[in-house]
Amino acid sequence: MADQPVRRESGSEMLRVEHLQKTYRSAQGETEAIRDLTFEVRAGEMVCIVGPSGAGKTTLMRCISGLLPASAGQVTLEGRRVSGPPEGIAVVFQEYARSLFPWLTVRENVELPLKEMKLGKPERQRRVEESLDAVSLADVPDAYPWQLSGGMQQRVAIARAVACEPHILLMDEPFAAVDAQTRADLEDLVRQLWHRLGMTLLFVTHDIDESIYLGQRVLVLSARPTVILEDVQIDLPDERDQIVTRSAPEFARLRAHIYDLVRKAKKGYRPESPDTAQAHTVKELP
Repeated sequence: MADQPVRRESGSEMLRVEHLQKTYRSAQGETEAIRDLTFEVRAGEMVCIVGPSGAGKTTLMRCISGLLPASAGQVTLEGRRVSGPPEGIAVVFQEYARSLFPWLTVRENVELPLKEMKLGKPERQRRVEESLDAVSLADVPDAYPWQLSGGMQQRVAIARAVACEPHILLMDEPFAAVDAQTRADLEDLVRQLWHRLGMTLLFVTHDIDESIYLGQRVLVLSARPTVILEDVQIDLPDERDQIVTRSAPEFARLRAHIYDLVRKAKKGYRPESPDTAQAHTVKELP
């Protein structure tokens, strides 16, 4: 498409969220879900988001993807203000089983958004084959989702997102419904795809260990109404291993620090102002 944004160079600004607010209104009144969120993600980064249950993590992802309008503030993706689902973005949600069409094969599920993009058949075929190979599903293109395990179904959902060749991939607790071993395998898969494809990745999870293992940064959210408590830099080697990385003293230090932040958030701690949060200072609760 002629007006499709050009992929940003690594390290340049990809996503900017500025003073984002979201309030839900109903006949029963108003519910303030997000009070004031400001942060940015650079091209090629993997940034994870954690916070207490009900902190507005999914609301944030829906606002970023253009599926939900903000009440105030703005989201800018590749220099363009988001006012609806933008070009160059793909989303993988937790409910992978509901996102796949059971009457379509694996190949057809992955190809469907490519048809909506009006790509020619040779290009669609190339992308489907490459994305299925990338998630180790090249041997089951003609299977149906209901014939696959939960982990394999989630791989199909990831392949479908990757096939769109997004500039930024949003993942909203995508591994919450799978067993521990499958989760570890999918975590490694995501890091492999991130390295291989050079995507920018924003990953929401309730699992603190997962956020540290995957991310270069972890944004810790307060309880609702949401602000950022701290932007934690993950100073771990880029090459990561489920056993070696998780056994490292720095991993343990980061886990304790982020766990403490989430614990404070659950008790109602919030910074005095958004500027305080951006300064990465946290005061102890009384």
